[in-house]
Amino acid sequence: MSNADDLFASTPPQPRPAAKAPSAAPVATRGAPANGTHANGTPGESGYTAADIEVLEGLEPVRRRPGMYIGGTDEKALHHLFAEVIDNSMDEAVAGHASFIEVELTADGCLIVTDNGRGIPIENHPKYPGKSALEVILTTLHAGGKFDSKVYETSGGLHGVGVSVVNALSDMLEVEVARGQVLYRQTYSRGVPQGPIVEVGRVQNRRGTRVRFHPDAQIFGESARFKPARVFKMARSKAYLFGGVEIRWTCDPALVAGTEIPEKAVFRFPGGLKDYLAADIEGHALVHTDIFAGKTSRPGGHGSAEWAVAWLGDADGSISSYCNTIPTAEGGTHEAGLRAVLLKGLRDHAERIGNAKRASIITSDDVMSGCAAMLSVFVREPEFQGQTKEKLATAEATRIVEGALRDPFDHWLTGNPTQASRLLDWVIERADERLRRRQEKEISRKSAVRKLRLPGKLADCSNNSAAGSELFIVEGDSAGGSAKQARERQTQAVLPLRGKILNVANAGRDKLAQNQQLADLIQALGVGTGAQYRDEDLRYERVIIMTDADVDGAHIASLLVTFFFRQMPKLIEKGHLFLAVPPLYRISQGAKTLYARDEAHRDQLLKKEFTGRGKVDIGRFKGLGEMMPAQLKETTMSPKSRMLLRVTIAEAESAATADVVERLMGNKPESRFAFISERAAFANEELLDI
Repeated sequence: MSNADDLFASTPPQPRPAAKAPSAAPVATRGAPANGTHANGTPGESGYTAADIEVLEGLEPVRRRPGMYIGGTDEKALHHLFAEVIDNSMDEAVAGHASFIEVELTADGCLIVTDNGRGIPIENHPKYPGKSALEVILTTLHAGGKFDSKVYETSGGLHGVGVSVVNALSDMLEVEVARGQVLYRQTYSRGVPQGPIVEVGRVQNRRGTRVRFHPDAQIFGESARFKPARVFKMARSKAYLFGGVEIRWTCDPALVAGTEIPEKAVFRFPGGLKDYLAADIEGHALVHTDIFAGKTSRPGGHGSAEWAVAWLGDADGSISSYCNTIPTAEGGTHEAGLRAVLLKGLRDHAERIGNAKRASIITSDDVMSGCAAMLSVFVREPEFQGQTKEKLATAEATRIVEGALRDPFDHWLTGNPTQASRLLDWVIERADERLRRRQEKEISRKSAVRKLRLPGKLADCSNNSAAGSELFIVEGDSAGGSAKQARERQTQAVLPLRGKILNVANAGRDKLAQNQQLADLIQALGVGTGAQYRDEDLRYERVIIMTDADVDGAHIASLLVTFFFRQMPKLIEKGHLFLAVPPLYRISQGAKTLYARDEAHRDQLLKKEFTGRGKVDIGRFKGLGEMMPAQLKETTMSPKSRMLLRVTIAEAESAATADVVERLMGNKPESRFAFISERAAFANEELLDI
């Protein structure tokens, strides 16, 4: 991190050019502007003098440019203040000087972090006569006890700016230090001491540091507030990362009313990252049965690692990594070591069981595609990219992780041959699918070869780009024939399916893989499924389910939506999936013809649109195949006159949606019966309305 003087220093003066004979016109030389004068009277740039050079001192740079220190002024940056304070307490715990940390969120928006560590020194600093070490730490950038390994063998605070930045960006910060059975207190506002350190009095059975602070509305906005759920999760994750610490959570009851966040909780997880991962992936189906987890000691103090790894069969994977308890959201060298050791371990296992040829195609991306992993390393003087420490750059971390995991992973695979073989087969399947997708992508969409590879009944559009193109999924050849005649050939493609597709919610993996209709649909879309889904490979901007406007059509649509929800959830998240709304009735009176979606819409049109004289003819469509192509185009397919319903899932309701899909579409009929029984009154009301 640069000093303030470095950030705002001016360009060094250029040497004065040698004198030249006067020319016909004045010539501007480098370093000597053509107009204006310098302070000494020589020609200079107008309005730009030495007085314009600012030198920001103390904590002024932090308040002027907070994004340089905490990444911005949004909600994420606001909660980074809490991370900086609790990280100091965690350093005390990891060093063995603190056994508990208390986190309290109060009704007035203050956060309080207390530990029972050694307490920040309060004696006068030898370099700053008359100023305590506490005040130096809180008001001076790059001041702290973590620049070498004498005080902290490993720590997350390396730049000496963390708590001073919190102080600068808080309109109120109060720090209490208990040392030698004496309690001291000092208060600050926007980085400025509001008085000297005050000796409060003697205390028994108390030691450590207590920091209470309130974020400055001038920096974060009047509405900025700490989110209890986010602070709760951050505090709990720290307890997972170091099993030797107890973290006590307290929150004002009014802030958590109506939520699942408790008012009080105590976090202590002796199982460490294995407990963390088990809680995080609860409910997911694993490719294997056991979580691969372990940790190393710290030989010679040169570094240690703890890990927990599992492969999910029903979801994408993710890595949560940490260095010295600091979350590294953007990964880094320690994650590179994890990827390398897992790939090498699986390849070595394949060679041991005589499967090296098949395993030769796998890459680290194949191994990590469904891998859920937690990784924590402790290293001396780690190097991060940026003050927010979101990416680890220490090259030694790669070696530490590889050395820590190599033998334990080999032993885990060898000691569990059944699940090791299952995992290897699963990873090889990912590699085969990746190679297949790459081959398909390399073949030109318009080439004859590509056309042959597409499903035989797909009537593709002529548009070379996905932008603006649409795929209509229709039921049966009859409806497919009408849709192919009604479509706009340049932008609209049609894929007919034969009747009701497979219910993927209660079908096994083998049955799903053997289903030709679903294979045709997956091939037509070109994006893959599950963890292999790639939105950039989607061949159409919109995927439109177009079924008959009756009960059977609704059933087929629900089966298709279930397929997309289970196999391609990101297609829904990205807003690509739609439902067409074809008419159920055709109503005509003389030259006037209108279409109705259902009975209610029919009655509404009859009441409002057909009130004159003359016989009103009402025809009910038996299906899309019965409609003339011109009618299908006008009512359902033309962007100018059709209605589409976008299929969406609110992030907050994703778990509830998954539960409903499982109950209604899963392989437990008793769940469906219970769901219907719970809503019997609603069903009776609907029948009475009809």
